[in-house]
Amino acid sequence: KNYNPEEFVSSQSQCKSSVARAIRARILQDYPAMEEVLEFVLPKKQQLTVAKGQNHVQLLLDARGEVLFFQQRDSGWYPSLRLAHRYPEFMPTWQVDEGAIPHVLDGSNIFCAGLVNEQAKMDVELEPGQPVVVMAYGKDHACCVGLVKKTRDEIRASPKGVGIEMMHYLNDGLWISPRVD
Repeated sequence: KNYNPEEFVSSQSQCKSSVARAIRARILQDYPAMEEVLEFVLPKKQQLTVAKGQNHVQLLLDARGEVLFFQQRDSGWYPSLRLAHRYPEFMPTWQVDEGAIPHVLDGSNIFCAGLVNEQAKMDVELEPGQPVVVMAYGKDHACCVGLVKKTRDEIRASPKGVGIEMMHYLNDGLWISPRVD
């Protein structure tokens, strides 16, 4: 179903300081390289807002209402693509081949075959369940944020099945409507 902030978001609330500290700690745990820019992304002096939506999704908003991170149920916090474009070097990144680009932009999960040829890159070792920002061959910016389903070695050994589960991609509802008012 398409994301529409007016229909999707049921409530917004400002976080208590203890909840904000826990969120910042979890984000640092999942993205340790982000420590250098975390104060710019989530300033301690600024009040954090969490918007609760359908299907147990929470959106972490900045002061302008822009979505910075999102979470489904009690999973980790995933960066929005706009945040990944601003700070690409602070998140683990894999690259898909040119043939996967149209499928990724349609919201399909990324199959292992799109991660094993010479155009694809899996430079960072990630475990299943870890978030990854996906770049496309020949492009400058990330095309999606996903959840790793198989390790790099498993993908190379048997390039069949889903390698990355899609969470957020270019031109999905979250990309088109980046602010929650």
